Amino acid sequence: MKLLTIILKREVFYGTGLLLAGLILGWIFFAGGSNEIGNRAESTMIEMEEHDHEEGSIWTCSMHPQIRADGPGQCPICGMELIPVSTTVDEDVGLTSISMSESAMKIAEVQTSVVEKKVPFKEVYFPGKVKADERRISELTSRFSGRIEKLSINFTGQKVRKGQILATIYSPELVTAQKELFEAMKYKSSNPQFYSAAKNKLKLWDLTDGQIEKIENSGEVQFYFEILSPLTGTVTMRHVALGDYVKEGSPLFEIVDFRRVWVMFDAYESNIPWVRLGDKIRFSIKSIPGREFVSTVTFVDPVINPNTRVAYVRTEMNNPGEILKPGMFTRGILKSRLSGNKESIVIPKSAILWTGKKAVVYVKNPSSARNMFSYREIVLGEDAGNYYVVKAGLEEGELVATNGVFKIDAAAQLQGKTSMMNPERR
Repeated sequence: MKLLTIILKREVFYGTGLLLAGLILGWIFFAGGSNEIGNRAESTMIEMEEHDHEEGSIWTCSMHPQIRADGPGQCPICGMELIPVSTTVDEDVGLTSISMSESAMKIAEVQTSVVEKKVPFKEVYFPGKVKADERRISELTSRFSGRIEKLSINFTGQKVRKGQILATIYSPELVTAQKELFEAMKYKSSNPQFYSAAKNKLKLWDLTDGQIEKIENSGEVQFYFEILSPLTGTVTMRHVALGDYVKEGSPLFEIVDFRRVWVMFDAYESNIPWVRLGDKIRFSIKSIPGREFVSTVTFVDPVINPNTRVAYVRTEMNNPGEILKPGMFTRGILKSRLSGNKESIVIPKSAILWTGKKAVVYVKNPSSARNMFSYREIVLGEDAGNYYVVKAGLEEGELVATNGVFKIDAAAQLQGKTSMMNPERR
């Protein structure tokens, strides 16, 4: 019994000792390792922060990339927190260029076009109106005083023929002039000058040779004289009525020949360089659907209308059947080349970004292994429809971005490069 008790005490002693030894060894190994791991993690974080500060030594605003600072802070414009910008990105391409990966090109849907040199061609649209040919307008006035005894024209718009009687007038002055002619006829052989003067007096009063010959052959004074139409056309204005007394110079009728008309188009200042004498303008009229007319440019107004800011372009055309009525509105199209027919550098309008007075394009460098685009300011010329003429800044054969241009510019802004919004960054 005593021996059994001694053995149990010895086992308890050895077990307790082993347990204490294990606890001591576990504390030594695990506690020390944990500190080492923590130290290593802390060291790594410090190194990452230092690395971040080295990489992002320049801080900018995501909304205003023109803001540049040496450390963190707030944007002075919008108050947003500044973010670090890597100074090692694209250091080899400069501040006016930006490179894009293939995936970025696809996402931005970037497309390019070759800069061409050709004769600029443009379709110019003109609003217009049909007008009477001013050279075919006749204004009849009274050459002597008298009274309207008979009126053959009853309403405005009536058609008349050349030589047709318009009105009959009684004039005491004509009666006196006839008597002078009969007196001069007596001295026709001895004093021909007196006879010629009496005859010319009647001619100056717009009597025809036939009317004068009729007076001479009759030998009697005629009290009523006929006013004849000087041309075939339409009476557009009647100034007298039956029984009116007219004085010398009083207006009687206005007659217009509509068999040939003018079509006057409004050309804005930007379209005037595209119009030349002899050009053909095709136009249509809403009230005559399904029919197209062609007229020829015969005159370009040298003065801009100060109220409408347009110059009038006059075209002429025959009007058989008088289907074209003065006052009709027209819509014309002129397919024209720029005056001079010289080849010029042209680019699509979609390739251009506007910065106030400046025009900007992004030119691709074909020799670069990367998709590299350079910011470039150009000088534009005339508007050629879907294209612009380029006066300076581009050469034939260069590649310009024509789609996704704004996205390229946005990427340049975020990297602090020269861009449309930050053109001074060079």
